[in-house]
Amino acid sequence: MLLCLSANHRTASFPVLEKLAAREDGELESALRGAPGVDGAIVLATCNRFEIYLDIDTAKPVAPELMPTIASALDVSVETLRANMAVIHDTQVPEYLFAVSSGLESVVVGEGEISGQVRRALEESRAAGMSTSQLERLFQSASTTSRGIKSGTKLQSAGRSLVRLSLELAASQIADWSTAQVVLVGTGSYAAASLKALQDRGVTRVGVYSPSNRAHKFAERDGVFVIDRENLPEYLSNADLVVTCSTADTVVIDYDLMLGARLAPGCAESTLIIDLGMPRNVDPAVGRLDGVSVLDLETIRIHAPLEELGAADEARCIVSRAASEFVEQQAETSVAEGIAALRSHITDIARAETERVASKDDAGVAEAALRRLANTLLHSPSVRAKELARAGRGDEYLDAIELLFGITVERAAPKTPAAPALPTPLPRVVDAEDDGALECPVHTS
Repeated sequence: MLLCLSANHRTASFPVLEKLAAREDGELESALRGAPGVDGAIVLATCNRFEIYLDIDTAKPVAPELMPTIASALDVSVETLRANMAVIHDTQVPEYLFAVSSGLESVVVGEGEISGQVRRALEESRAAGMSTSQLERLFQSASTTSRGIKSGTKLQSAGRSLVRLSLELAASQIADWSTAQVVLVGTGSYAAASLKALQDRGVTRVGVYSPSNRAHKFAERDGVFVIDRENLPEYLSNADLVVTCSTADTVVIDYDLMLGARLAPGCAESTLIIDLGMPRNVDPAVGRLDGVSVLDLETIRIHAPLEELGAADEARCIVSRAASEFVEQQAETSVAEGIAALRSHITDIARAETERVASKDDAGVAEAALRRLANTLLHSPSVRAKELARAGRGDEYLDAIELLFGITVERAAPKTPAAPALPTPLPRVVDAEDDGALECPVHTS
């Protein structure tokens, strides 16, 4: 069964998200690897969400049992997790992840970076030996759905992202982008997106600083030069704009560093710092310095635009259909062993009968006839089994073959309803005249 524990910009405070992002590498994965009932896990950590997708081998309420384990690994209290994490159960998980991967649950609805982050989360889980076949199918289907929305709707056509939103908010403080002196901190995917967005606005002079000393490879791009630690204060002093998006787990620009930069002779009249780091790359105290403004993720998400209802609703329809198809396909797999067991049972009977008449059947006519009979007998029950599984009645099929043929098939634990241990996600906000009952168009070929 699938389970998702989600702390995101709707359910959690910014300080809590920042704390979760600062976890020790591998600590949570190690804790989950030894947790009872957990077959696999994928951790999705972005600048505005921290989510754990679990493949569990039982339908009992595992979440409350896992909370102390997760809290200890993340160095937070159980109470903090309960107050800031939502739980998504079983068949609700695919639709939620598909929406996340498509940018529908992002601060900036339709932003494109999240799909790559979902893909990398799966890759990291594989590398850690924590993925399972069910999680693989889930995340690969999420990526497929995201690509379909990107190519089939206008949701992501504007290239919206946190990076571009932050630059829009900064526009009033940058008189001329073409002459702006910019310092970029970080060399990852967000840094690349930031550089592209800056260049699209006409920025021609960007210096990149990497706390992990990866700037030289990143700087193999036109208009980008390397800033070393020794000369970072000088460039900060002259910068009109600083964009930080490093994955460092400690502050990169602290108060003393920026104070020294501001006291240097000939420093820029004012400096705007956009902090896209999670946890934050810039000490909040830096914003109290004269001539320095700090725009962080907590502020950016307050200014996030409302989603374009037409494009978003079309995308949500695609997500809903894809999730329903995924759930139905998963239901079919629940009876696959039963179908295989019945086929083996009938085939064994046919084989035994073939051996009995083999001495009298030199031409193999009887053997061929018995095989055709076996396949004919198996066809309808196999088709019916898949239909029952899609309708949520797969257990009835397994009960029937056990009762009629004595075939016992190992199956998933029954899904017994249980009160949620954590708050469930809030429904999406809809227009006052929208009753929420969105009718998805039916596409016919």
